[in-house]
Amino acid sequence: MREKKKPIEIPAAARTRAIASIRRYFAEELDQEIGDLKAGLVFDYFVADIGPAIYNQAISDARVFFDERSADLTAVCYQAEFTYWERPGRGSAGRTNSKT
Repeated sequence: MREKKKPIEIPAAARTRAIASIRRYFAEELDQEIGDLKAGLVFDYFVADIGPAIYNQAISDARVFFDERSADLTAVCYQAEFTYWERPGRGSAGRTNSKT
């Protein structure tokens, strides 16, 4: 059974900056002054309603990034196995017989 997903949590410092940005946006773009409470409610709405879509896209982008990088692992990191006897001077083909 899958664990219930936690809501997206935003650090307090980031929340404070976001609220200031929302207030500025409303003032400069919409010519409407709003306080911290209203800006906080707008922020909470966007995080709760739109945040999951942004989060899911970020996870999808990360998955594509890692899938592309891991696809090359075999080519980049592959090491041939059991090659000791294939090196020059090893095995019966590279040794001289000292009993002759």
